[in-house]
Amino acid sequence: MKMFQNSISRFGFRSLVLLAIPLSIAFTSCKDDDDDEPTPSPTTARLLVTHASPDAPGVDLLLDNVKVNSAALEYLGNTGYLTVNSGNRNVKVNVTGTTTTVIDATLTLVANKNYSVFAVDSVSKISAVVIEDNLATPASGKAHIRFVHLSPNAPAVDVAIDGGAVVFGDYEFKEASEFTPLDAGTYDLEVRVAGTSTVALDIAPITLTAGKIYTVFAKGFLTGTGNAALGAEIITNN
Repeated sequence: MKMFQNSISRFGFRSLVLLAIPLSIAFTSCKDDDDDEPTPSPTTARLLVTHASPDAPGVDLLLDNVKVNSAALEYLGNTGYLTVNSGNRNVKVNVTGTTTTVIDATLTLVANKNYSVFAVDSVSKISAVVIEDNLATPASGKAHIRFVHLSPNAPAVDVAIDGGAVVFGDYEFKEASEFTPLDAGTYDLEVRVAGTSTVALDIAPITLTAGKIYTVFAKGFLTGTGNAALGAEIITNN
């Protein structure tokens, strides 16, 4: 644990949008398949869209009214990074196979930047959370990891080393940390009710590979069951 604590530069900062969790929770893995995507050109940006609304059906993604997915994007699925023109881009999320739009947003995408868009909350209140992704290459022997709270009805939480130091502190729904460097290795993490030692759940061991970048997000409902149960999901961003 000492090595882990020494490897953390500083926690407790926020990105612009996202938050945290408690209660029992299963850990699964959702990996971006586009590890070899090139970086954006001076006239393009990259956009990764994740379906994180626990009770929403499969969806289609439209960029400037052009459908970009060939199959329905189901809960916890993501598109991988899509290379798109920079500037103001209209993004619509439709119920698969219909013209029923559940999210309609205009995003300002800066050239040569990377972004994550999460469709979040219950289907009756579904909305988009947008975060800029800093995909700078980790230092030798390091990985980068961030935490995003996407469980709609879960309280604020801390993410900590099992029995030890808090890594990401006091995150609420729709809050996200910045990407944080950690030594490559395997970590046992736990989710605690924010500001307490009460463990809401133990997260399965996470192995961080040197040079890789990861997003761990809280998913599901506090009292959800089955696929909508409270849990954690991991995306590999590079």
